[in-house]
Amino acid sequence: MKPALHIFRSLPPPGARRPCALTIGNFDGVHRGHQAMLARVRAAARGRGLVPAVMTFEPHPREYFAALNQRPELAPTRITGLRDKLDALARCGIEQVVVERFNARLADMAPDAFIERLLVGGLGARWILVGPDFRFGRKRSGDIELLRQAGKAHGFEVETLEDITDAHGHRISSSEVRTALAVGDLTRAQHLLGHPYHLSGHVVHGRKLGRTLGYPTLNVRVTPRCAARSGIYVVRVHGLADSPLPAVASLGVRPTVENHGRVLLEAHVLDVPALDAYGKLVRIEFLQQLRDEEKFPDLPTLTAAIAEDARNARAYFAVHGL
Repeated sequence: MKPALHIFRSLPPPGARRPCALTIGNFDGVHRGHQAMLARVRAAARGRGLVPAVMTFEPHPREYFAALNQRPELAPTRITGLRDKLDALARCGIEQVVVERFNARLADMAPDAFIERLLVGGLGARWILVGPDFRFGRKRSGDIELLRQAGKAHGFEVETLEDITDAHGHRISSSEVRTALAVGDLTRAQHLLGHPYHLSGHVVHGRKLGRTLGYPTLNVRVTPRCAARSGIYVVRVHGLADSPLPAVASLGVRPTVENHGRVLLEAHVLDVPALDAYGKLVRIEFLQQLRDEEKFPDLPTLTAAIAEDARNARAYFAVHGL
């Protein structure tokens, strides 16, 4: 039985602090490079009797500075939301996650204070793993050498792990995953992630337009600035039955029926007459992009396009199965 994941929205209270093996980063997507780091953390923790732990940040530091400088276009898109990130970290054997709010206080914290207040005093880090280009503290002025020196003074070890590459020597990174998703290359995204790309969320009420058109949908809100390309996809829906359900999904702002809609994921489960899904947590796994999102001149044209999408999704499952 796996230990429970303990999640802290700031530093753990004194009574909950346990010496840990720690890695620090954003872990967007928890891709294969991240998974290698987390496996090393888990092994180090096991060998030293420590808790395997992660410190991550909300919002992403680049997102914070983009807003601060009024340059929203510089904020990175998000591969997954926080729920999916935490779930992936738990599946990788992490037992403690500290989600530290990245704000002005943290951005302006001196490197020495970052080490002493957060890593040593707040988390009880005894072993720390970071990438070779890790920087921290005010204006990214802290580096690996400073961290190693502090480790000697405070009694923690520091290890670095070089970038993880694929069989072709290409670096596996969150940026690479974002690029693959932005162009709809789900095969490449799966290769980098180690599993099919997915989004999860609770099914919410929508406008019921799909039901009117004969194609009822499960509506799921997605994280802002979702990295996946807007479009129509063949998907699998997990969480509503003992096995995944075949479906076709739309990810986008629904330009035919909305003028200023927020991004929504709508999945039509194929050949299932009725589902009691409202409020349930579902995971929607992306298998193939069928086409980009389009604005149609009227609802009959939209309905015909949905019918064609459903036929194409059935054809996919006829060949590939679930």
